[in-house]
Amino acid sequence: MELITPELRERLLANGEASRDNPRFDPHPVVKWFNPCGAATWLITELDPNDEDTAYGLGDLGTGTPELGHVSVRELMSIRLMRGTLGIERDLHWKANKPLSEYARLARLAGRIVD
Repeated sequence: MELITPELRERLLANGEASRDNPRFDPHPVVKWFNPCGAATWLITELDPNDEDTAYGLGDLGTGTPELGHVSVRELMSIRLMRGTLGIERDLHWKANKPLSEYARLARLAGRIVD
């Protein structure tokens, strides 16, 4: 599965540029990635325009401590599960309904990403 389609890449890069120009920028996440065999989830808002391997968003590895930060797209794409038959997936039906700061606030209260 493609974690980033061309249309998503365009939106993520646009958010990366807007974020660089405005430190108060608080976009809705563009994409939700998840581990189909575990609890890890990422809500991604942007890609670094200078390094498209670097994504930014809210990450939750299932340990009760969700946090905002950067993640390597290449690293996530390299993860192989179930003896190599599965990888990190994109939730095709998920749509953000609030800005990243609100997802982060609710995740900190719940100890996990909640919708």
